Amino acid sequence: MSQIIIRLARPDEYDPIAGVWMDSWVSTGLEDASGALLAKLRARVPMEVEKGCSLYVADDSGKLAAMLALHLSDRYLDQLFVAPEYQGNSVGRQLLAFTRKHLPDAIWLRCVRENERAWRWYEREGFVFEKEEVEPLTGRVMKHYRWKKSD
Repeated sequence: MSQIIIRLARPDEYDPIAGVWMDSWVSTGLEDASGALLAKLRARVPMEVEKGCSLYVADDSGKLAAMLALHLSDRYLDQLFVAPEYQGNSVGRQLLAFTRKHLPDAIWLRCVRENERAWRWYEREGFVFEKEEVEPLTGRVMKHYRWKKSD
C-alpha cells in the first residue's frame, strides 16, 4: 500500500465508489452481495451528491481504498466505508482525521446496531452513544453517536 490520498470524488468514479461501498457493507455480514444491492448503491451515490453531500475517496495510486460522505453543514458523517482489502490498515483512521479537520468542533453519525465492529470502533475513537432509532426506509435500528472537541 502506497501513500493514500484523500480527495474529492469525481463523477466518473461513482460506479466504482458504489462497488467499494457494497464490498465493505457486505464484509459486515449483514447483507449478501447482489446485483440489486449494487444497483441501489449506484443510484444512491449521485443522488446523495445532488442533495449536498461532499463525497471523498481514499485513493491508493488510482485504486479506490475507501469512500467518505459528509454533510458539512449538518456536521454529519454520513458514510465511511473501507474496501475489505484495506480494512485494518488505518485507512478508516485517516478518513476520520480528515473528517475532524473539516468538522473540528463536532460530528454526529449513525451506525447500524448489528454492525458491532463499526460502532465499537467509533466508541474507541471518542464518539459517544446518544440514542437508538429505527430507520424508516430500511427498518434497521440505528445507533446515533456524537463526537465533540475537548475543551
